Amino acid sequence: MHSKKQGPVKYYVGIDVGSASVRAALVDEFGTVVAHADQPIQIWEPQPDHYEQSSADIWAACCLVTKKVVCGVDASWIRGLGFDATCSLVVVDKQFQPLAVNCEGQNYRNVIMWMDHRAVSQVERINATQHRVLSYVGGVMSVEMQPPKLLWIKEVSADLRDVLWDTSGYRLCCCLLSFLKAAVFLIVPCCRRSLCTVVCKWTYTPDGGWDDSFWKMIGLEDLVEDKYEKIGNHVLSPGESVGKGLMPEAAKDLGLPEGIAVAASLIDAHAGGLGVIGADVKGHNLPCENQPITSRVALICGTSSCHMGVSETPIFVPGVWGPYFSAMVPGLWLNEGGQSATGKLIDHVVRGHVAFPELQSKAAASACSIYTYLNSHLDLIKKSLPVGFLTVDLHVWPDFHGNRSPLTDLTLKGMVVGLTLSRGLDELALIYLATIQAIALGTRHILEAMKAAGHDINTLFLCGGLSKNPLFVQMHADITGKPVVLSKEVESVLVGAAILGACASRDFASIQ
Repeated sequence: MHSKKQGPVKYYVGIDVGSASVRAALVDEFGTVVAHADQPIQIWEPQPDHYEQSSADIWAACCLVTKKVVCGVDASWIRGLGFDATCSLVVVDKQFQPLAVNCEGQNYRNVIMWMDHRAVSQVERINATQHRVLSYVGGVMSVEMQPPKLLWIKEVSADLRDVLWDTSGYRLCCCLLSFLKAAVFLIVPCCRRSLCTVVCKWTYTPDGGWDDSFWKMIGLEDLVEDKYEKIGNHVLSPGESVGKGLMPEAAKDLGLPEGIAVAASLIDAHAGGLGVIGADVKGHNLPCENQPITSRVALICGTSSCHMGVSETPIFVPGVWGPYFSAMVPGLWLNEGGQSATGKLIDHVVRGHVAFPELQSKAAASACSIYTYLNSHLDLIKKSLPVGFLTVDLHVWPDFHGNRSPLTDLTLKGMVVGLTLSRGLDELALIYLATIQAIALGTRHILEAMKAAGHDINTLFLCGGLSKNPLFVQMHADITGKPVVLSKEVESVLVGAAILGACASRDFASIQ
């Protein structure tokens, strides 16, 4: 586990709260992941388009994976801790105890997940205002952001409003450090918000802060009245040290030294972008070599996908979130395209096919994953043509969960054209391929919108779970016509989180 370098090595812990699991990594001062672990977390789907989680369940998973990765390491060598997480909404009361976000009154289910689409009518009314802050989210706010979710909580029913809206002291995004424990002060002795989160998902602007007129216009004027205490009025830049470091009880829970530096956090996709977009590409004959990082896009592809491009000046891209200043790389503007369902869509299509049991059986017999087996099966049936031509008569429209970018239409549905009566493994492999191609075509659509608005992008940097699938990577290269770079460290999101901890420790002068 220890570096071969002479003398004590400095280590940093990165914790990533994803949609379906929590992961942690121990990263050394040279950027190498020396240990990592993961733990599933529970998702409740009480009704269609409602997705909920438990902050207590997430915290327990954080403690489990962190203890695993630091086991056997001299605690004095661990210098900093950084978090990233999905941008879901966590509701707690004034004592930081969980409050139900459901009509069943189950308090442990206190997280409205990012992919939850319950606030459709609320986001439609918000967008109808055409308020100026919407220009910083591509012109149209997504139902996955926080203002519509807050408005849903306030409006959903008198009973829920009495319990939630009138008693809850704070509403925190998951990627905010504070959500991780019922008693927030066990982590750090202060309550601060990450600039990344409030800028990207809450309409905060670094130059003007919260816009009173927006919150009053959409019916959340009471947030203004308490000077934004419920949603945060103390904002820190990602990587900035929070408070006086890790508090004793949280240190014990995590298996980390008391008082180590804790960093202001990032959204998970932004941590992935930070982990790959500055990679050294010398000697690989790539078009981005000796070019600024504004020539690159980081594509973080997991349950959903995010397309992160930076610029020196603000670029307004219709249908693409941003521009956000210093939300990922300090001093640069960020545009964020996205697809709400990618890994989740592939899984849905494959597991819902009638031939899935046959696939499971044959993959198990070959001691490989179902996707490795499908990739091999496509190679067997492609004959003389490249694999991409197998779907010449089969096409998928991938917006099963709406379109985030650049069409910004959450009402869109998925579609498959070219089905036959075949029910075998060949057909399953083909619809799997067509789904991946559809996702890659969606990426191309986003890149074309960014280019039309003024971005000059020539190279894709992929990370996340889907980047481990060679077919997914190849289809993105083929369909976008751009080279794809994969990081030497495949756990790029965790590297990004660890970079935050390294910055907070002051062992490095800046994020860059």
